[in-house]
Amino acid sequence: MTARLIKGKDIAAEIRAEIGQGVKELMAASGITPGLVTILVGENPASQSYVRAKQQAAHELGFHSIQETVSGQISQEELLSLIDKYNKDEKIHGILVQLPLPGHIDENKVLYAIDPDKDVDGFHPVNVGRMVVGQPAFLPCTPYGVQQMLIRSGVKTDGAEVVVVGRSNIVGKPIANMLLQKAPGANATVTVCHTRTKDMASHTRRADILIVAAGVPNAVTGDMVKPGAVVIDVGVNETGRTPEGKRILVGDVDFKSVSEVASAITPVPGGVGPMTITMLMLNTLQSARRWAKPA
Repeated sequence: MTARLIKGKDIAAEIRAEIGQGVKELMAASGITPGLVTILVGENPASQSYVRAKQQAAHELGFHSIQETVSGQISQEELLSLIDKYNKDEKIHGILVQLPLPGHIDENKVLYAIDPDKDVDGFHPVNVGRMVVGQPAFLPCTPYGVQQMLIRSGVKTDGAEVVVVGRSNIVGKPIANMLLQKAPGANATVTVCHTRTKDMASHTRRADILIVAAGVPNAVTGDMVKPGAVVIDVGVNETGRTPEGKRILVGDVDFKSVSEVASAITPVPGGVGPMTITMLMLNTLQSARRWAKPA
């Protein structure tokens, strides 16, 4: 068996086209343009790259977008004040503070200071709580992207046995909660494995859908996968550089051995990665729509 590829790049392009149309329709109906501010603290090269990509996507989709770059020496109080400014700005519907933050700043206090109705990253406890109890919420972008990949590639989740490897607050816990909801693209039976799980392979071999977000290169191999399973590899690990200096990236799944067993698999790169920024844009559009039609 050779697994078909679930290409996040293609699915992301499809969703971005829908977002672009949604922006035009929203502006025509209400005069509102989705507004997104990204806040970057310091000069971390990786963070700078991520923020540039987010701003580029926002510009391409016709958003009102603002990039706030502040010194890594900014005080916590000054950063909280900046967030409060955008909480009160009616032209801004989404606020994103790029992580990580300098050590002298409490990340939780910063994230919790964002208005939950502008928390397009989906990390505020209010949105997490809404998600868990099945209320409308901004969903964390990477898990949201994973769910959309399953839906749009025709993978049946209803009644499926799903195993999630990894229990992070960013991917593992939220995707487990999302897939067990009584909702379209969910209704699954979910098992979460982690570093203290005994005999992990005995769990992963049961999975109709296996989602791996372990942060460990090639942690899941072909002998750990049920024949015909759908495998979503969330991991992105740099294992070296080519002679030309290009990064060598691998996932948390051993692609070669697993693709010979699975029915479908996401590649790394080009799988889950392109979905994350796209779902951030979708959350921002949804926020603007709520602003246009308050509950």
